[in-house]
Amino acid sequence: MLLVLEQVLNGLQLGVMLFLLAAGLTLVLGIMNLVNLAHGSLYMIGAFVAAGVIRLTDSFLLGLLAALPAAALVGMAVEVIALRRLYTRQHLDQVLATFGLILFFNELVRILWGPRALFMDVPHWLSGTVEIVPGAPYPAFRLAIIVVGGAVAGFLYWLVRRTRLGMLIRAGASNREMVGALGVDIKRLYTLVFGLGAMLAALAGVMAGPIYAVEVGMGEPVLIVAFVVVVIGGIGSVRGALVGALLVGLVDTLGRAFLPTLFRAFLAPDTADGLGAALASMAIYVLMAAVLAWRPRGLFPAHG
Repeated sequence: MLLVLEQVLNGLQLGVMLFLLAAGLTLVLGIMNLVNLAHGSLYMIGAFVAAGVIRLTDSFLLGLLAALPAAALVGMAVEVIALRRLYTRQHLDQVLATFGLILFFNELVRILWGPRALFMDVPHWLSGTVEIVPGAPYPAFRLAIIVVGGAVAGFLYWLVRRTRLGMLIRAGASNREMVGALGVDIKRLYTLVFGLGAMLAALAGVMAGPIYAVEVGMGEPVLIVAFVVVVIGGIGSVRGALVGALLVGLVDTLGRAFLPTLFRAFLAPDTADGLGAALASMAIYVLMAAVLAWRPRGLFPAHG
């Protein structure tokens, strides 16, 4: 039972990190109709900036405070210089252009920080464990990720539902031509949304740094899963991104933890481990197919 609780918490932690990445991705895709493959590069930039500042200052908080505005500025600059010309182009053009940005940012990071992976230590004030229930200690840093993700989800809910900017974001996701016709500066709105998405991606990168290696190309594998989250949740929906991310995190983590053990009940250990690992890696895509068969536009399409 304690093992199940630990794996559920691990799934929530993974889901929260995916939400931070997918929230900006779904806003950009829903409002701007832009397929941005370079979103994972902003996740990578956030992790590298934080790791570099932490090496200089030995302060995790300073690394975090440097990474968020740095990624936001990079994201807004990319939107103004490159992506703004792609909004009216076909999705294939957007895919090719943003794939080129991936290559550019990978080489830029390699030039600035070198080809070797960097490692971030868990901040000492979060290096211990928290006993969720008696006899079940859980790493404080992973628990902090869940808390931060919950706080960000609450902030985004307030932003999208209770502010003028959120009203414009929701309107832009539904009918951007009408929003422009009403006198709203669409270009500025797009730049702000892109900067917000970049900041969320950087936050995910900083949170991931102490758990995974900070390396060139780290954004590409997680971007694939983030797109799965966006499709499951519904394009343009922050609420859908949250629900989809938690579902994906739980299904992926629990599948990897328990499917091999389940198959060992009636198969040879080697066969069970191989089959369990294969099915666990497929589980999130099976989940996506099942959701799309039930709701072709995702769970919460384009309503924030």
